[in-house]
Amino acid sequence: MRYEEPQTAGSAIRLVKLSLKGLLCASFLLVISGNSGFAEALYKYRGPNGEWIYSDRAPEDETPVEIRELPKGMVDPKVTIYHEFVDDIFYLVARNDFYVPVEVVLALDSLDNLAYPPAEHDRRWVVPARSQLTLFELDKLDADLPADAGYRHVWLPGDPAAEHKPTEAYRAPFAVAGSYRISQAFPLGITHSTPESYYAVDIMMPIGTDVYAARAGTVFEVASTNFRGGVDPERDLPAANMIRILHDDGTYAVYAHLNWNTIRVQPGDQVEKGEYIADSGNTGFTTGPHLHFAIIHNKGLRLESIPFVFEGQNQSDVTPETGKLLVAY
Repeated sequence: MRYEEPQTAGSAIRLVKLSLKGLLCASFLLVISGNSGFAEALYKYRGPNGEWIYSDRAPEDETPVEIRELPKGMVDPKVTIYHEFVDDIFYLVARNDFYVPVEVVLALDSLDNLAYPPAEHDRRWVVPARSQLTLFELDKLDADLPADAGYRHVWLPGDPAAEHKPTEAYRAPFAVAGSYRISQAFPLGITHSTPESYYAVDIMMPIGTDVYAARAGTVFEVASTNFRGGVDPERDLPAANMIRILHDDGTYAVYAHLNWNTIRVQPGDQVEKGEYIADSGNTGFTTGPHLHFAIIHNKGLRLESIPFVFEGQNQSDVTPETGKLLVAY
């Protein structure tokens, strides 16, 4: 989720990214994903046993080290509100750069020389993917005087009218005949303690394991240039590489903790079920290599995970369970 600071019609719109831990603001739970534009220096050097170490910090001793400047990655899409006057009518417009519909809620803080909309007028809209939507058309009260407005908005990806209606079970997100153990699934909630993670599944797999799409859809968000993992929520939560894929029923899948610079898709790509999309890793808030997989929907400016089943042998349904060996068919 994004939250926009109070604006006036004459001010620049600034995007403020909130903590991944979640903040309660204007009675809504605000949560965002990792930043695909993440950029910093990477230090590569040999550890005491000859292993390669990749870190955001230089070694404390005089160990020879290679310093790389990481790429900034792709430009993040945005949801913005802008205004314009046309023939003394004030238009307030939402622009959605994402390949997913977004829900927008707007608050009008002040109107100067502008007619206030009726009380029953909508303050909540769904802006289709890659489009613009006029939210308000307000008349000037006095054509000879200047006009202005102050406003704020919050938004979240997904259409709250979407319903989870898969036509078949989800494919295990790795190569056919592969098998990996589930380390966390509902109702175990060691780290899955928020609504958007209750029904998420953690699958233990070595770094570099091929990750495949569990269901067809449209990629709408990617973070690919993070390289570190750890157990410090403040530092490590925003540093998870991830892919979000929108499904045809309006829900979407999250594939997280992916390996550095291995993501093979970008926003706008159409992927098929079983398509190779990235390598698993150990980035972000994590105690060890694994894939975090969840099905998410927007329930009215709040994210909630959805129970789902994997496809088993002979097209049977497999309910994710902690400790269960998951096999891809």
